[in-house]
Amino acid sequence: MHVMIFGCGYSGTAIARAFADTGMRISGTTRSEEKAEELRRSGIEAFIFDGETLSDDLRTAMAGVTHLVQSIAPRDADPLLALLGKDSTVLLPDLQWIGYLSTVGVYGDHKGSWVTEETPCVPVSGRSKERLDAEDAWLALGRARDVPAAILRLSGIYGPGRNAFINLDRGTARRIIKKDQVFNRIRVEDIGASTRFLSEHALGGIYNVTDDQPGPPQDVIVEAARLMGVAPPPEQPFETAEMTPMARSFYGENKRVSNAKLKATGFRFAFPNYPMSLAQLRQNDGWRANDTLPFG
Repeated sequence: MHVMIFGCGYSGTAIARAFADTGMRISGTTRSEEKAEELRRSGIEAFIFDGETLSDDLRTAMAGVTHLVQSIAPRDADPLLALLGKDSTVLLPDLQWIGYLSTVGVYGDHKGSWVTEETPCVPVSGRSKERLDAEDAWLALGRARDVPAAILRLSGIYGPGRNAFINLDRGTARRIIKKDQVFNRIRVEDIGASTRFLSEHALGGIYNVTDDQPGPPQDVIVEAARLMGVAPPPEQPFETAEMTPMARSFYGENKRVSNAKLKATGFRFAFPNYPMSLAQLRQNDGWRANDTLPFG
């Protein structure tokens, strides 16, 4: 059994850790040799993949892949699907399960209302439209191969080394206030655990991988500051705050994302809400850790 993670970054490394005690061969791709060395130090067999060509050693490894996880964002189209072509059995003859990491951004703006996997998608940004197209293509590949293809729609990702404590410590945390704005978020370890769970149960379909507690983004900063014993940064009105176009675009989508479907499979989140998750990160000082820690 062999799990390969295309785009083994922050979430991909967490997925690799989740599979660490299964006895499976674990490999991942990255774009640079420097990053590949970091993955190898973490116990992940690493391959270079630039999104355009497949090296001979990567092709050889793919021939034994049973569980494929794709997290690379599409650039006009999904780069891996483009290389697989019309007959994926040539490169992935032993494929048993597909996991595709997408985003809750595909839902678009629902003005703060709850959305489920059945909610029609009305993506706003070009990047979310491309994700939705990639979702459809991976589901189609799963049907063509008669293997389960799971779409994991992720909300805002945080965890060790990437969280509000880090931003407060660096002085980069901001408390942007936009009336009635809410976001969901997800702890990176729960991304890894849910990927393993879906693969072990051979589950396909679309799943929201997100926490139980959507809320205003400024509330997360206030809670983290309270736990650190520091003053939160001053409030900044969204309308006048200096923000990159990318950051501002996130505030154009407002929704509460339900995780009921994933829970109904039997999966249980280790970090179901941000207050308890932040408290856990602060308690064991795990908030400082980075994404290249060894397995274990």
